[in-house]
Amino acid sequence: MNLNKLKTILKDSWIKNSMDLPFFLILLLVLSIGLVMLLSSSYFYAYYNVDSDNPLYFFTRQLIFAVAGIGVLYVVSKFDYHQLRDLSSFGMLIALVCLIAVLCFPSEDGIKRWIYIGSFSFQPSEIAKFVLILYLARGLDKDYKKLTSSKLSKVPFARNLYEMSGKKILITQGTTTLFYYLFIVIAIAGLVALESHLSGTILILGIGVIMLWLGEGRARWFIFGGILAIILIVVVVLEYENIPLLRDYMAERIKAWLDKEYEPTGARWQTNQSLYAIGSGGFFGAGLGNSKEKYLYVSEPQNDFIFAIVCEELGFVGATGILLLFCALIWRGVIIGMRARDRFGALIAFGMVLHLALQVALNVAVVTDTLPNTGIGLPFFSYGGSSMIICLVEMGVVLSVSRQANMPKVYTFRNAKKRSPSRKINSGE
Repeated sequence: MNLNKLKTILKDSWIKNSMDLPFFLILLLVLSIGLVMLLSSSYFYAYYNVDSDNPLYFFTRQLIFAVAGIGVLYVVSKFDYHQLRDLSSFGMLIALVCLIAVLCFPSEDGIKRWIYIGSFSFQPSEIAKFVLILYLARGLDKDYKKLTSSKLSKVPFARNLYEMSGKKILITQGTTTLFYYLFIVIAIAGLVALESHLSGTILILGIGVIMLWLGEGRARWFIFGGILAIILIVVVVLEYENIPLLRDYMAERIKAWLDKEYEPTGARWQTNQSLYAIGSGGFFGAGLGNSKEKYLYVSEPQNDFIFAIVCEELGFVGATGILLLFCALIWRGVIIGMRARDRFGALIAFGMVLHLALQVALNVAVVTDTLPNTGIGLPFFSYGGSSMIICLVEMGVVLSVSRQANMPKVYTFRNAKKRSPSRKINSGE
């Protein structure tokens, strides 16, 4: 074997096992813009409400989280994602323990979302979202044949009902398998709901439905569930004052969303100021750092409503550009999932990027008053250490899948590798 041929083999092997560069570069760009916008939106709030000697309080902490998260992302991307299959059950156990443990901590106005260990704190719900994707991906891959089976279920209840009905009522393996994983999703969402964490509950239910759909559960159940969900939403919106399960602050947010004149200096304040910020940004924006609403008008502008400050400072053009970057990141993640080595890799890649898509869509909908205020942060923009780390870990898993994906990876701006022929995603490794 001559030296040139050896170099070619080594180069092709390195390229084949390298992470997807376009996805990584888009992610770095989104993260960098997010840090800049956090600096712009948070410094006055930090100066006035946190530490007048350190107006960069939120930015410096978020920068540390981001740098640490990038380091973790790289380590995770080098990790063979197939090993996550075995870790998912243990991770689910840890998530359940944390979700139960957080209910034992002191509450803030009935809200229990944080576990405190000395000066360190984290939200178990963030871990639960990540682990749920892994657990469902593993299960839906392992039980794929059961999920799509039309045979009589082996569950005793199903067999007894089949016999008692004279073999007229048939509950299939696909139905019982789908409802088993749906029960897992509802159990996790229920524990998060006990924390009075509405946004977390919505996201976990959304992630669960997306994963079950990707797992190819029977379409009729999704149609039935969709109709039921629409009816439930309509009932909640119309009868929110008479539903005892809704906490007072939840009912008030729904009322403030429906009645635009309701308590302009109270429940509607944050949303109204957000709309003022978006409107005053115009087409090109007031310029980076020139927001007026961040001067204690928009409540905690570094968190859930940071996108309003983005719109005010960068205008319609800048805000649209950022959303297009998110779309590009999500689309590249979908491509990675479509060309994953196996079904398990496809499911976790799809799950991670569609979780990102869902959170971005809900945050923008809340900021623009399309949905009631639920407290959903904008990934890579809103301040929060546990959220930042978990989001970057999820992106690291997608990059891990990309290392073994059957797809071209661009490593130079002059040339692109030829597209490899697509391979059908199988149900195992």
